[in-house]
Amino acid sequence: MARIGIFMADGCEEVEGLTVVDIVRRAKLEIEMISITGSREVKSSHGVTFMADHTKDDADFGSYDGIVLPGGMPGTVHLGEDETVGKVIREFASEGKLVAAICAAPSVLGQAGLLNGKRATCHPGFEEKLEGAEFLAQPVVHDGNIITSRGMGTAIAFALEIVRYFLDDEAAKKICTGLVYDN
Repeated sequence: MARIGIFMADGCEEVEGLTVVDIVRRAKLEIEMISITGSREVKSSHGVTFMADHTKDDADFGSYDGIVLPGGMPGTVHLGEDETVGKVIREFASEGKLVAAICAAPSVLGQAGLLNGKRATCHPGFEEKLEGAEFLAQPVVHDGNIITSRGMGTAIAFALEIVRYFLDDEAAKKICTGLVYDN
């Protein structure tokens, strides 16, 4: 069974992060929330406080098959400034593991040089930060081991693409039926 980590920073967009966690767990895949704050407690950009499963200091990155970055401000800035985040996404990309980001967070992938020659998308206004990528104005873009998405309104489609990546289209369709979501 695939194991996934999702980085959570203070100022993250809670819908983008928690929707991925919810849908991936519905698909019976393992996903762990990893706080980069030094504490398991994370406060979202809209003042929602929640508890991550781990801090970056106690997460077992070697056990994950993929890593996810939710957007939000200033959460995306915090992710981009964090050395652990940069190291992990570079390692995962070079090992062919999934690296997924939504909203403003694909800019972190661009900053890390992971989008060179890739197709990608992001929240409007961040296109120039997708360094080396071909920008596509689509809800979700999947290119090899990189998945990107536009924002909170595309969070379900983004999460379903992660399910497809690790399982298949049938598993994603089953989740859609349970959610009463037309994808």
